[in-house]
Amino acid sequence: MGIRKTGKLIAKEYFLSSFGVLLTALGLAIFLIPNNIAAGGASGLAIVLNRFINLSVGVWMYIINITLFAIAFILVGFDFSFKTIYCTFLLNFLIDLFDRIFPIFKYTGDTIVAVFFGNLLTAVGMALAFSQNASTGGTDILAKILNKFFGAPMGMSILFLDFSIGVMAGLAYDLNTGMYSVLSIVLNGTMIDFVLKGLELSVNVWIISDKYEEIKDFVLNELERGVTILDVTGGYTGQKRRMLLVALKRRELHELVSNIKRIDPHAFFIVNEARNVYGEGFKELI
Repeated sequence: MGIRKTGKLIAKEYFLSSFGVLLTALGLAIFLIPNNIAAGGASGLAIVLNRFINLSVGVWMYIINITLFAIAFILVGFDFSFKTIYCTFLLNFLIDLFDRIFPIFKYTGDTIVAVFFGNLLTAVGMALAFSQNASTGGTDILAKILNKFFGAPMGMSILFLDFSIGVMAGLAYDLNTGMYSVLSIVLNGTMIDFVLKGLELSVNVWIISDKYEEIKDFVLNELERGVTILDVTGGYTGQKRRMLLVALKRRELHELVSNIKRIDPHAFFIVNEARNVYGEGFKELI
């Protein structure tokens, strides 16, 4: 049973990561690449290099990522999960597929519309991949190298590298392209944070009920979440009670509340938002 559940969980993680990568590739291939918007990462650097050497963006991304992984392997050691390598080269493949092999529709109208919708798709896609503990490589790899040798914080390194790529786009193409690229980098980071908050937000539910056993069974068997049972004492009555502590995803809260009401309409419970929950069923510790 445990093995099947683990296999199911791994399959779900790879499915969501792959879907996220697909959305990212569509955002890049349809909106950002046709308008030369270099929104950071390997794709942004590939757009800049494409200006000087006429190789497709997808081919440049293969060259960039293979080079970066090789350098990182030599300087940092093998510090990347298989999922990150998988997502990095799946993104490469899909962008090359949509841009060069089987070209799809490319939007070349209003640039601000391209920036907005391109970043909407890529931010949702990257947030999905990040939520499954995956990455799409690119500047993340360079940031690891800077962190290793100079102690530079990962977040600041990625931001600095992405902004540098935006500035290079302005030098390679024109000032407007550079400004749109920088705007795209800012929008992308903001949107990713916003989407991740919605995807990862969890809640703690503290439940006091005379029918705590029934509620506990529902949480364990129906929601498939863990429960902690605490011995508590009423401050006013001095009565000994049992309290349940349950951590779950926000989207599961409605089902729990509905069934608490069904099992014990007189139950008392408190719901707190939990920004980060680590452990089985939530964020991985490694």
